Amino acid sequence: MADFKTHITGSTIVGVVYGYWGASTQGMSIESAILAGGLCSVSGMLPDLDSDSGIPLRETSMFCAAVVPMLMLHRFRDLELSHEAMALAAMMIYIGIRFVLVEFFKRYTVHRGMWHSIPAAAIAGLLAYLAMPSQSEAVRVYKSLAVVVGFIVHLSLDEIWSLDFKGGRFRLKKSFGTALKFFGNKPLANISVYAKLALLIYLASGDHDIGHRIRQRARLDEPYIAAPRGEPLPWDKWLPWR
Repeated sequence: MADFKTHITGSTIVGVVYGYWGASTQGMSIESAILAGGLCSVSGMLPDLDSDSGIPLRETSMFCAAVVPMLMLHRFRDLELSHEAMALAAMMIYIGIRFVLVEFFKRYTVHRGMWHSIPAAAIAGLLAYLAMPSQSEAVRVYKSLAVVVGFIVHLSLDEIWSLDFKGGRFRLKKSFGTALKFFGNKPLANISVYAKLALLIYLASGDHDIGHRIRQRARLDEPYIAAPRGEPLPWDKWLPWR
């Protein structure tokens, strides 16, 4: 299979192209395009969270623990959290990712299991969608798809590296078909993944109103500057406050 350096290089190259595509043809801002490119790059490490080497798990968990709370700022404001509550929520998310989530992957996943699959890529994208609400639904979907693209790049590279052309002969390695898959060998793992996917689809389908609330709050936050009044109207002298 492809190594860590190959995965991060491949997803970074695709992330640059994805960001450029969004900014040049989809009307995305430079900030959104750069963020989406970065998300695609980092997502290239996500499938290897179940790796025994621990490098992808350590690097990705550190990045997510630092960045996810910032990406959830709009979510915190929608929940009307105070600044102190936001700071507390950010700390809890950091602890949850760095210790709880990491321990879960160490104990309950196997390398090239169902986390190495297409439904897992959809799960990662839906988690990003729920974590990153935006005033624009198009921007929200664009950034969430960046996570899916980076995930798929990793799976595709694993499948490419499972093709052996050495010695002038072509053969398929045992790892072929274990990355770009919809189902694994363990029924319980399949049920678990698709149950999580169904739950996230349900949550995401009911989360569209947050964009409207964010836009409303942004308009309320805009400073109001009264326009200078022109010449008095004839009936102004009859008004009691004149």
